[in-house]
Amino acid sequence: MAISVLADIVGSRRLDDRSSAQRTIEAAIDRVHGDLPVAVQPLAPTVGDEFQGVFAELEHALASVLLLRLALPDGLECRFGVGVGDIRTVPSAAGAIPEGPGWWAAREAIEVVHARQQRAVPALRTWVVGGEEEDALMHRQISLANAYLLSRDQVVGAMAERTRRLVYGRCLGRTQKQLAEGEGITQSAVSQALTSSGAAGVVEGYRLLIRAGAA
Repeated sequence: MAISVLADIVGSRRLDDRSSAQRTIEAAIDRVHGDLPVAVQPLAPTVGDEFQGVFAELEHALASVLLLRLALPDGLECRFGVGVGDIRTVPSAAGAIPEGPGWWAAREAIEVVHARQQRAVPALRTWVVGGEEEDALMHRQISLANAYLLSRDQVVGAMAERTRRLVYGRCLGRTQKQLAEGEGITQSAVSQALTSSGAAGVVEGYRLLIRAGAA
């Protein structure tokens, strides 16, 4: 079993500078992988506006997706489809083509995000789907993960860009004093931004994911 992650750019056709957006996302991916090197295959661009990556643990995939969301600037977002299941590749003249239950599940998850954000949950950006071969326990864990993601995406989606930077730093264990110095603001301003945005729950959720993934 592996964890497949597909990402696409929200509103890519409406971006003024698509090339610049691509470079920004790739730089953010590199930063996240440097700060949290848990990916078996870090997210990398494929066709169109998509990125693909592979993780060994669901918790690591969700933690990495969170950091990437926090790292992106205002006006640039990605959707994430996370698939749980076996993956394989099919050789072709253009190179190996990934396929298998894990990738199909990730594709289904992306479609769920598209559908739900257009209706009842506009802030949704991440969803997990398990392959049909996964057992009942894994599907139960996936349901719990999606319940968590519904709330997490709502909170993160309401954050300002600076607040996301602060939350990113707190996830990595940086102190409020260090964050204040980096932003050129007071420690009181950092504390206020974190408190008013609901950051404490996001940071603690990240830490729980990291601990669970290491167990």
